Amino acid sequence: MQLRVFGRTGLRLSVLGFGCGAVGGFMVRGDPAEQERTVARAIAAGVNYFDTAVQYGNGESEKNLGRVLQKLKPANVVVGTKVRLPPSEYGRVADAVMMSLEGSLARLGLDRVDIFHLHNPITEAGGGSTLSVRQVLDDVVPAFERLREQGKIRFLGMTAVGDTAALHQVIDARVFDSAQVVYNMLNPSAGEELPANYPAQDYGRLFDHSQAAGVGIVGIRVLAGGALSGSLERHPIAGPAPEPIGSALSYDADVDRARRLRPLVEEGFAASLTEAATRFALSHPAMGTILVGMATPQQFEDALAAIEKGPLPRAALERLSALRQPFSGEPR
Repeated sequence: MQLRVFGRTGLRLSVLGFGCGAVGGFMVRGDPAEQERTVARAIAAGVNYFDTAVQYGNGESEKNLGRVLQKLKPANVVVGTKVRLPPSEYGRVADAVMMSLEGSLARLGLDRVDIFHLHNPITEAGGGSTLSVRQVLDDVVPAFERLREQGKIRFLGMTAVGDTAALHQVIDARVFDSAQVVYNMLNPSAGEELPANYPAQDYGRLFDHSQAAGVGIVGIRVLAGGALSGSLERHPIAGPAPEPIGSALSYDADVDRARRLRPLVEEGFAASLTEAATRFALSHPAMGTILVGMATPQQFEDALAAIEKGPLPRAALERLSALRQPFSGEPR
């Protein structure tokens, strides 16, 4: 398993991380014995980053990951979890952040987590479930820093969703060590310019800002919530189709666009769309580790097999770019 330097943290993370999210659902609703076997398999294969959140199954993901890690007792794994502040707590950010982390540590059976990510979307002005740039920098960051001083977290993280301009401002402030960034074959805008009138949020080459700030990148939504399988079918333990998570404002539209990328498979660049999507996410040098959601142990094996083939070659990336060109001008 290739390890990549993770921003300025000094960590070296496996290019494939273990996503414990609710969309795939494996670490929320999966069979406990299968969870243990698959985590053990991941560790044996060299995976060293495990990513969870209290929101995943209302604590079930953290509990299950904690149970498995307590049983296996692996050395040198890196664990990340998250806090999402409800609007009712915006007036007491420090207390709410601390209480959320204490709950997470208890469920995980840990004294500290390596990376603690803010899970709220970030916008210029805030409002609703989003936090403003000022709330993040003036309230959240000092609360996180206190937890770091107390030895309960090692690195400060953020989930880079919300308004692009706001995300750039927060990254450019150089106060976060890690950012979870949306990057997939339907929306590569964190890493490259989008064509004019392309139907997706434009993240404005967020990777450039992250690299300049020394921020490590965790690639998220690399399969666009499952849409990049090209199938509407969902496994029984998977979460409902998420909207929006790829490029379009509906999951069905994302699946439709994904199917239009099938020439990558037909022309021999990859054995499946999900393989192509997994390898695409590795192809940008700014990427630290990617998270691939899973519903079954086999889906983890598929991700591992894709990773072992390495990033997509330049010819595949050029073909992909050509296949995406007709999306421009379509409604989002």
